Amino acid sequence: MTQEKIWTAALIVIGDEILSGRTQDKNIAQIASWLNVQGIRLAEVRVVADDMALIAEAVNILRARNDYLFTTGGIGPTHDDITVDAVAAALGVEVVIHPTARAILEKYYETRGGLNEGRLRMARVPQGAELIENRMSGAPGIRIENMFLMAGVPHITAGMLDALTGTLEGGAPLLSVTLGAWAPESEIAGVLRDAEKAHESCVIGSYPFFRNGTVGANFVVRSTEPHDLETCRVALKAGLEAAGYEVTDGGI
Repeated sequence: MTQEKIWTAALIVIGDEILSGRTQDKNIAQIASWLNVQGIRLAEVRVVADDMALIAEAVNILRARNDYLFTTGGIGPTHDDITVDAVAAALGVEVVIHPTARAILEKYYETRGGLNEGRLRMARVPQGAELIENRMSGAPGIRIENMFLMAGVPHITAGMLDALTGTLEGGAPLLSVTLGAWAPESEIAGVLRDAEKAHESCVIGSYPFFRNGTVGANFVVRSTEPHDLETCRVALKAGLEAAGYEVTDGGI
């Protein structure tokens, strides 16, 4: 039986404000969830400062070992929005004004003070790029090769993801179920290991917690195969109960 290809993506979160702690990133979770529906797994995330060399380096590393690469941040109108320049440098192409992007911005800002130098920066793209529609604020996202350059503002990113829905090739979505038990990980490690070993298409994650003076854990079973997922869930639940623990479906 041929194993189905697992499609992967990486994400580069760009911005000094993320690394300084001034801004909390909210894009990782929404991009990961959206990718999963497309049948693509978010395999790695890197947070990078507003530095041309660092961004270009991350772009070349991550785009080479994943099917897709997403970036968020750094495509706005100010001098420190350098994602387009860094990606162009990584690809060895020029930065150009995309005529369609310019037309979109001219229309958007027609009643908002016009298209000034800063706003025109949002029409800059690496040569050869296509646009990702942005219904929220006019300025489009950018698609080039296997890369997608998106806004840092979460609700704008969400709109760009919506525009991309159904356009990327992927595999089967990763399904999951959760079980919870007031069980120390150290006491049920063997149960987890045996359940995962017996179900090769499944992966089990263990997430411990401490509440009201008692330790417990939630166990997330993941698989692209619905039947295997359910079989593994049943086996894991039976194993935990045999070890003397009450199990809660859906987690604790």
